[in-house]
Amino acid sequence: MVSPIIFLFAIFILAIFVGYYVVWSVTPALHTPLMAVTNAISSVIIVGALAAISASKIDGGLGIANGFGFVATVLCAVNIFGGFLVTQRMLAMYKKKNK
Repeated sequence: MVSPIIFLFAIFILAIFVGYYVVWSVTPALHTPLMAVTNAISSVIIVGALAAISASKIDGGLGIANGFGFVATVLCAVNIFGGFLVTQRMLAMYKKKNK
């Protein structure tokens, strides 16, 4: 039997490789829409991170779930904010300039 930690770590490593090859094989014209989709994924992840923090608070301690939940919340918030800025700049390029 394989340890569950080793199994989950192997899935994590495979996800890193798949993510790397997916992002680097995207043409530049599709990169910004991919960023917009990443914002949607991050908004789902931030809900899970907040759930991890609240579950840790219910248990009454500062557990590892609380720490990872806080880090995930901060990173997702930065990703969402940055992604919206990039999307806004992309959409501004397609607006007609007033002369």
